[in-house]
Amino acid sequence: MNSETDNYDIIIAGGGMIGTSLALALAPLGLRVAVVEAIARKESQQPSFDDRSTALSRSTQRMFEAMQLWDDVVAASTPISNIHVSDKGRFGFSHIDAKERGVEALGYVVINRVLGEVLQSALLTMNNVDMICPARIESIELGPDQAVATIASDKGERSLSCKLLIAADGAKSSVREMMGVSVQKRAYAQRAVVGNLLPEKELCNRAFERFTPQGPLAILPVVDGRAGFIWTVSEDDADRILSLGDDAFLAEIQEEFGYRLGKFSRVSARVAYPLMLSKAVRLTATRSVLVGNSAHGLHPVSAQGFNLGMRDVAALCDCIADTPSGIIDPGDSNILDRYAGWRRADQKKLVHFTDNLVRLFGSTRPGLRTLRNIGMIGFDLIPGVRPMFAKHTMGLAGELPRLSRGVPLR
Repeated sequence: MNSETDNYDIIIAGGGMIGTSLALALAPLGLRVAVVEAIARKESQQPSFDDRSTALSRSTQRMFEAMQLWDDVVAASTPISNIHVSDKGRFGFSHIDAKERGVEALGYVVINRVLGEVLQSALLTMNNVDMICPARIESIELGPDQAVATIASDKGERSLSCKLLIAADGAKSSVREMMGVSVQKRAYAQRAVVGNLLPEKELCNRAFERFTPQGPLAILPVVDGRAGFIWTVSEDDADRILSLGDDAFLAEIQEEFGYRLGKFSRVSARVAYPLMLSKAVRLTATRSVLVGNSAHGLHPVSAQGFNLGMRDVAALCDCIADTPSGIIDPGDSNILDRYAGWRRADQKKLVHFTDNLVRLFGSTRPGLRTLRNIGMIGFDLIPGVRPMFAKHTMGLAGELPRLSRGVPLR
């Protein structure tokens, strides 16, 4: 037991993509920050920096530009110039095009492992950020003037104090539970099967969202002519699909998607994870706050989970930076109240949007099937619908914090 207490301005629980991005975003404010991560980045159990793909929205791109990281991120990313949406066995389809929106890309797709390398390399250059890994927060004490976290590592236990404790440790956040914040959950009875494959035809920077009887199938352009896929399957059929050999798996996913991209081949190893909607009942407690999946867990149908978390990061940084007195106390209740009020509307809107999308396209009721077809045709024909949808997809709707607009904090 090490009785020494180390003092920080901010402690971030969780060193995944959101936690690391938050530490980098806070760095220009000159605050002393510690990131506590339980799993070493190169360990096979580390889920944040694996070979899955993440779609970065326009607002996330602007954030990385403001943080001077975009050049390194975009060098390893694939732009999305067009999004094609279809419903298997139905006549309706819709699309969004970057040129119509006046942007070079609707978003970018990057391999999590590659993005992790960029973020970790940048973190090593920050003198005011300490990465404490592997280490786990065992308990916390939240007081009016400071928060104290007891962390355990192979060196024993020690205490860290801070003005603000941030839970960025994922949907199963243990720190959220220690904060006394409950979460509402609803299982979708689905699993997302994730991997890469090689299509016969080039994607040409197109992304596809294909709604199938089991669930949505997303095909994303990634580097080297490959396609990343996120295939939502029913819980009842998931084990069978995961046990398929490569050829049998390719045949089934081909049947669901069709032959727009020719014949699929050379599928990678697949991983799967259960899908659940989760919403924290509140975003703050004394000297503590939730960001990312610890605050909200979304279905991957809209590919917006990471981007929503990044807007949490941008808003929290704005609230901390805009201290009227010029003396920053990041855990001040006024800062946390402003953050919670700012984020509540955006989080609620996107949670409802993705949940309703899953319900609409997952229903087998004949009336809803007709509504889906009419809706997708109307999406292209009714003035204003497509631009509004594109604005939300790019993360540019509502009141945007500075980083989300590409404006540096300092």
